[in-house]
Amino acid sequence: MAEEKKIEYTEDSIKSLDWKEHIRLRPGMYIGKLGDGSAQDDGIYVLVKEVIDNSIDEHMMGYGKTIDVKITDHRVEVRDYGRGIPLGKVVDCVSKINTGGKYDSGAFQKSVGLNGVGTKAVNALSDYFKVQSFRDGETKIAEFNKGELVQEEEVKKASGRNGTLIAFEPDASVFKNFHFRPSYLNDLIWNYVFLNAGLTINFNGEKFHSENGLKDLLERKTDTENIRYPIIHLKGEDIELALTHSNQYGEEYYSFVNGQYTTQGGTHLAALREALVKTVRDFYKKDFDATDVRASVVGAVAVRVQEPVFESQTKTKLGSHSVGPDGPTMRTFVNDFMKNQLDNYLHRNSEVADALLKRILQSERERKEIAGIKKLANDRAKKANLHNKKLRDCRQHYSDKKGDRVDETMIFITEGDSASGSITKSRDVQTQAVFSLRGKPLNCFNLTKKVVYENEEFNLLQHALNIEDGIENLRYKKIVIATDADVDGMHIRLLLLTFFLQFFPDLIKQGHVYILDTPLFRVRNKKETIYCYSDEERRAAISKLGSKAEITRFKGLGEISPDEFKGFIGEDIRLAPIHLTKDTTINQLLKFYMGKNTPERQNFIVDRLRVEKDIIEEGKEVA
Repeated sequence: MAEEKKIEYTEDSIKSLDWKEHIRLRPGMYIGKLGDGSAQDDGIYVLVKEVIDNSIDEHMMGYGKTIDVKITDHRVEVRDYGRGIPLGKVVDCVSKINTGGKYDSGAFQKSVGLNGVGTKAVNALSDYFKVQSFRDGETKIAEFNKGELVQEEEVKKASGRNGTLIAFEPDASVFKNFHFRPSYLNDLIWNYVFLNAGLTINFNGEKFHSENGLKDLLERKTDTENIRYPIIHLKGEDIELALTHSNQYGEEYYSFVNGQYTTQGGTHLAALREALVKTVRDFYKKDFDATDVRASVVGAVAVRVQEPVFESQTKTKLGSHSVGPDGPTMRTFVNDFMKNQLDNYLHRNSEVADALLKRILQSERERKEIAGIKKLANDRAKKANLHNKKLRDCRQHYSDKKGDRVDETMIFITEGDSASGSITKSRDVQTQAVFSLRGKPLNCFNLTKKVVYENEEFNLLQHALNIEDGIENLRYKKIVIATDADVDGMHIRLLLLTFFLQFFPDLIKQGHVYILDTPLFRVRNKKETIYCYSDEERRAAISKLGSKAEITRFKGLGEISPDEFKGFIGEDIRLAPIHLTKDTTINQLLKFYMGKNTPERQNFIVDRLRVEKDIIEEGKEVA
């Protein structure tokens, strides 16, 4: 046996990376996951936030009421009208770790970005990065490439208003195939103005402004015609709250710390949920079940704290337990606020108090009605889980919170043995699970939650996802609907989306549900194979490989071999997120598509009909 070669451990083994090399080598430490822009928490949106956060901090300190933001597919430009970076420190502020103005808490109280890393990470992860400061009639410009300074201009005279301009283009070698999704950016910008009443953000030519803060946020996020009572809006020192109950299932919250959207909640949200139950029990002098009080609640809470401790650099979950170095715990702070403000509000508004009580009693009745069938169904599900042929699980789970790849976890919901077989054979068993449907699911529009337990398939799916008591313990980060791109496949997609929207709408609202995009065509010659996801890509492939190239039309997922499938669900997976816009209310959406046939829907279909023959002829003409 050959002797194993020993590696010398000397001074040469010790390496020091400079700041930009470290960020580029370990971007996850600074911006979370990378992604391509298909998920709301992908890295490119974190880059945008890091830059805008600095402008927001200036606004919070009383400098600048307007921010201009322009974002195209691959470029971001942010101009604020604050004080402007001191001209002698323009380069240092964006290229030296632990350099910034936020370590002096007198200059930046309760700001978002406290560690002086944000813009440096953006700089290091950008192909192009430009910073320009305008200050008292003078300006200074510096430009970088992947964190390396390429041009620094001398200070010169300028007529622009005081403030800072930052422009950058994310590095395409780091963020592969990325592009910004307008709907995600809209949500991001709206959140900024809701949390900073009076601020105006001009985003791509559109004006974003809010006068009523979190009340405006809830009005945008709910169907105001179907809420049970007018939105309760309460403000105190360093805390703001908006609250109502709707008719939907589940709980829905939007939580913020120092202007940062904490998508995973944290101590402030846990305190709110606990304080709501306690205050309501005390007010009505009844020991309601906590789930009945919180069922169908829609709420938003924003707190401002000194020196917040987040659980990661991307600041999606608050870990800090106190409001400041010498302040009360978050639990005490929120409890005291709710005890005084919400209790006072309910005493002053008897109609709201009556409506809230009716909603709680309704939830209590509904819970008791399904208690028997729920127990029976759960017993059945436990037995089925021992030999659950529908679920082929993966090894890591999003609910584990630990594990190096929990953010990559996903479950494919497929129809039929052939499709689920191909995915099962080609999946990554560490992070990808498969749930196989037996056929078309039930159309559950307008049915009560009882059907989730009565229908064996829905109940098993609910258990596989672990969402029976809410989505806090969701087992997979992404729920991917993987059906054929034909009429039956589209129908199954609609039926599954109806199930999620009807009973678990927060799964979609929090960006967990996707459609798997698989190729429609394979175009190949003896030298090259190109997979095409659209007719446009098919025509481009034919023109590249020649008219004699072999063209295969994939009619179903089962026709794609496991070896080929591996390439479509691996690193280059294409996912289309399901995202609700401001103008979409769940009830109207489901009623239109899944309710009884209406003339409106018939006209909608007829207006959009295209005959297959016409499509084929059109394709031939272009090819």
